[in-house]
Amino acid sequence: MDELLTALEAIDQLQGEFQQIQYDQDDRPAGKASGQFKLLRPGYFAWEISSPDSQLIIANREYLWHFDRDLETVTRRPVADTEAMTPLQVLGGDASALRRDYTVERDQRDRFVLIPRDGDPGFLRLALELDGALIRGMEVLDNLRQRVVIEFSALDPTPGLSAADFDFTPPPDADLFYHEQ
Repeated sequence: MDELLTALEAIDQLQGEFQQIQYDQDDRPAGKASGQFKLLRPGYFAWEISSPDSQLIIANREYLWHFDRDLETVTRRPVADTEAMTPLQVLGGDASALRRDYTVERDQRDRFVLIPRDGDPGFLRLALELDGALIRGMEVLDNLRQRVVIEFSALDPTPGLSAADFDFTPPPDADLFYHEQ
């Protein structure tokens, strides 16, 4: 755990592009997506899918937002009440929550593998491939035993991000779904 936390502490902020492939329960490719991401530690991230559809997931210290541009819907959940940490929240989260909620191992590919201790964090296993202060890849095994493999590219560890880069205002024509718990 200490080795992972030391590696994550070196990541203050990061932005780049991603390609992800989702595999079904039989390990067959089930979908591809690509887009951009931003991460500011602790507690801020944006994950913007640009292909094949258009979605934005953004978190600040108050809310986790999900904006589906194609469906014109916005969902907002309080971060404090979100039991499940998304994989990017794990990367941007605080050390005490990671120590409390996960065990960490190394796999045969020398990746850090986080395994939830209990509860329902939304995934069974999260493998992180780090190269110094850069995140090269991530593999998530979800609760339905589907795998998502994410490769990062065009990484910029000093993009000059601030908390204001993670503010979100829903478009006036979107259907809003606010969850207060």
